[in-house]
Parts: sequence; C-alpha cells; structure tokens
Amino acid sequence: MEFLKTYLDYMVLGTLGLMSFIMLAFAVERYVYFWRVRLAHFPHIELLKVALTRNLTAISSIGSNAPYVGLLGTVLGILVTFHEMGQGGKIDVNTIMLGLAMALKATAAGLFVAIPAILFYNGLLRKVDVLTSRWAAMQDGHA
Repeated sequence: MEFLKTYLDYMVLGTLGLMSFIMLAFAVERYVYFWRVRLAHFPHIELLKVALTRNLTAISSIGSNAPYVGLLGTVLGILVTFHEMGQGGKIDVNTIMLGLAMALKATAAGLFVAIPAILFYNGLLRKVDVLTSRWAAMQDGHA
C-alpha cells in the first residue's frame, strides 16, 4: 500500500502524459501527411484509405481509454485514502477531503487527454473523407 501511496500520481499522470504525447505526435504527423499527400499516386481507393487512416486507431484508442486510466487512478487514490483512514483509527475530515481531492485529479487529467484526442480524431476522419472524395472526383475527371 505504501508503494501505491508514494507512486500512484507518477504512474497515472505519467501514463496519461505518455498517451498525450503519442496522440499529439500522431495527430501532427497525420496533418502534415494530409497536407503533402499526392492523390494521383494512388491507383486504388482502398490503398488511399489505408494510407490516410494510418495512426488514426491509436488516436481514437487514446481518446477512448484516457478517461479509464484517470478513473483507475481515482479509484486507487480513494482506496489509499480509505486504507489510511482505517489504519489511523481517527477520522479527520480535512485529511479525507484532501485525499479525495487528490484522487479526483486523475479523472480530470484523463479527461484533459481524452477530449483533445477525440477532437483530433474527428477532424482527421473528416479530412480522410474529403481526400477520398477528391480522389474519386479525380478518377471521374472532375478535379
């Protein structure tokens, strides 16, 4: 239990920080790729879709799972707080509230990572739709 008490914040916030870094790196990479992609180089629409959607699954997975990582941190933080209450024998309201507030920051951090990830994912997915539509128009001779 001492291990959790000492390292819980580092583990949860470190994991969320890593998830955020990966998400941002993939989002920037995709935007740069979309800006530079040459649609005429793709002979088939399925090959284009494969190239355009690369790394989008990772961004979506981070957006979907970051709140759960934060929630896990919150649950473990509350567990540590209750364990300390049970060990001490005294119930101090200030200590309880401080422990719960510290635990809830993990959920907030998870949402802080998830919301931009989902926004990036949706924006990138829209760009994939636009680029595939442009490719189809080029094939019909309307571009």
